[in-house]
Amino acid sequence: MERLTSTQMIPDAFQGARDDVTVQLAIIWDQIKAPLIVPLLRIAVAICLIMSLMLFIERVYMGVVIMLVKLFGRKPDRRYRWEAMKDDVEVGNSTYPKVLVQIPMYNEREVYQLSIGAACGLSWPSDRVIIQVLDDSTDPTIKDMVEVECQRWASKGINIKYEVRDNRNGYKSGALKEGMKRSYVKSCDYVAIFDADFQPEPDFLRRTIPFLVHNPELALVQTRWKFDRLPANP
Repeated sequence: MERLTSTQMIPDAFQGARDDVTVQLAIIWDQIKAPLIVPLLRIAVAICLIMSLMLFIERVYMGVVIMLVKLFGRKPDRRYRWEAMKDDVEVGNSTYPKVLVQIPMYNEREVYQLSIGAACGLSWPSDRVIIQVLDDSTDPTIKDMVEVECQRWASKGINIKYEVRDNRNGYKSGALKEGMKRSYVKSCDYVAIFDADFQPEPDFLRRTIPFLVHNPELALVQTRWKFDRLPANP
């Protein structure tokens, strides 16, 4: 009976020790809470206030800049010389510079038809533009679909090239660089680059190329992006 009583008393001793540790920890926490946690919270609040103030100043600054640009800024067609490309009966389409349109792709199942169709629909003399589809797709099915789409446009008289490579070095920028090594590229005067989900308006080249033609000091024309929601698949 004495053995049983002593055995039952051992857990009670542990319980008492655990309660003592809990009480001690609570006392320690009460002692360090105010001098340690409160200053940290104040620092965090101060940082948040400073960041909020910085964001507010940035928004005000950007608003002022945008307002000044709209009031006094010069539009690109006023700042740089721009004249529409004109047809010449005597020399024909040779007055138009030859343009290479590059479209890098990588497993673009949802958008490849839209982007290729938009590029092939550009309003530019057909003998003065080359559409170059650079396909790095790793899915054989998608690769076949893109190639068939290029062949379909080629059958309509579009000068479109379907290019692939055996590696993905440099990813899409590497594909663009590799595409520039093709022999037919040497005959091109300018390069237009569209990502796989871009759908340029038909008059894109007619609106941008004149800036480069009439302003030799320009090396690049970048246009505005506009995002449209893709139609849902049935």
